[in-house]
Amino acid sequence: MFTGSVGMLEFLLYMFFSVLETSAMFLLAFRVFKIDLYIIEIIFASLIMAFISFVLRHDYGLILTDVVIQYLLTFCFFWLLFRIHIFYAAIMTGLAYLSYMLLQSTCYLIMNFTGFYSLNFLYPTMGVNSLQIVSALTTLLIAYYIRKQRKGFDFVPDKQNKKIRIQSHEFILFALTLPCVVIVILMINLSEHYSGYFFLMPLSYGALLYSYLYLSYKKDRSENEHIIS
Repeated sequence: MFTGSVGMLEFLLYMFFSVLETSAMFLLAFRVFKIDLYIIEIIFASLIMAFISFVLRHDYGLILTDVVIQYLLTFCFFWLLFRIHIFYAAIMTGLAYLSYMLLQSTCYLIMNFTGFYSLNFLYPTMGVNSLQIVSALTTLLIAYYIRKQRKGFDFVPDKQNKKIRIQSHEFILFALTLPCVVIVILMINLSEHYSGYFFLMPLSYGALLYSYLYLSYKKDRSENEHIIS
């Protein structure tokens, strides 16, 4: 498995930072939709995703394939491991990815502008790992704030066998989920070949995320009004 110049230290560093990022993304999604945390399961899912990502990127060089696989794994873990209804698992996956990609692309712009992303005096990937730490910590702070302020949405059931009633707002949210991974891939390609247009990444993610949050708010409010009446 570990061939060429890929050593055990590089593998461990990749696993650590990937698990940190993925765990933060899962945690944010659960906090946004007010679902109880499953810490052990989150770490387990993050370890599997990190290992698959390492193999795809370092052994086969399939970066874009890794993006698609990671997106599908996130959906599958929401659905099959955390037992979220398949319809809402797709919605949570889209929101989790858009939120994290928005935060990370914004952090990258700031770190690149200030020169922190170019730091490599300790080891070659120090800038990348610093970006991962900043992105994950920012995500965790936002998740903590959501929890502390009792923000978030209530309309996602945390049990698969619970009877649900899917309405128009949810269908639109589900439709927004479908192009998410495509947009992520397009933005990655754009940033790699035309770095001057990297600012379009947070703008694109932000626009889609705003649609997610607006529709989620409308759905949540309609549910509350229905309960009150």
